[in-house]
Amino acid sequence: MEQPVISLRGATASLGSRPVLRGVDLTVGRGEVVALLGANGSGKSTAVRAIVGQVPLTGGELELFGTPKRRFRDWARIGYVPQRTTAAAGVPATVREVVAAGRLARTKLGPTRKADREAVVEALELVGMADRLKDSVNALSGGQHQRVLIARALAVRPELLIMDEPMAGVDLASQEVLAEALRAEVARGVSVLLVLHELGPLEPLIDRAVVLRDGCVVHDGPPPEAVGQHALPGHDHVHPHAGPAAEPIRTGLLS
Repeated sequence: MEQPVISLRGATASLGSRPVLRGVDLTVGRGEVVALLGANGSGKSTAVRAIVGQVPLTGGELELFGTPKRRFRDWARIGYVPQRTTAAAGVPATVREVVAAGRLARTKLGPTRKADREAVVEALELVGMADRLKDSVNALSGGQHQRVLIARALAVRPELLIMDEPMAGVDLASQEVLAEALRAEVARGVSVLLVLHELGPLEPLIDRAVVLRDGCVVHDGPPPEAVGQHALPGHDHVHPHAGPAAEPIRTGLLS
């Protein structure tokens, strides 16, 4: 069996004194697209932030590309898109500068090379923003700003792409553009872990869904049918490995 790009086993983590992850197992294979779903407070974002090193694990094991997290150094292999915030508002930077920052893991703060400039343009073309290269990021709409943040992650030309709610607050046109960009990355063999509120335009790309509830995995397998674009509020989806008395997953409450 080929080594997974992400292997999280028995992971526990807390925010302050509150346990958030309670023994989470999560794997992403090479070339696989995995959606991480669950209600607010279920631990989705904490899980991905633990994977990229922003939240320490209090227990369990994490391996990236077969290397234990404590020894992993090759972060240029990973592109990360955090939840979109307004934190970048007011920053006097151009679209080109923001996306070029995604190359820092490869350039090590050295001089910009031709390969770096080409990677920036290619990433912006993927998200349909190449014509805004010289514009200030403050002149962009919310959807355009999200496209730029995704281009920043793509500019590193990652083998693994981790995205936390990439479609949140993004207009439908931008969602379609981002879905097409992601489709191109998947076609070249990139592995993807997505935290999603709903599958939407990304549904055809999803190989497997992992559903969290209260910091525990309650479903790992095909995406629950009610979580997609035509979600039915309150629809129950039972864990495929659970017994007849198992508590259903209320996929209409996913967020």
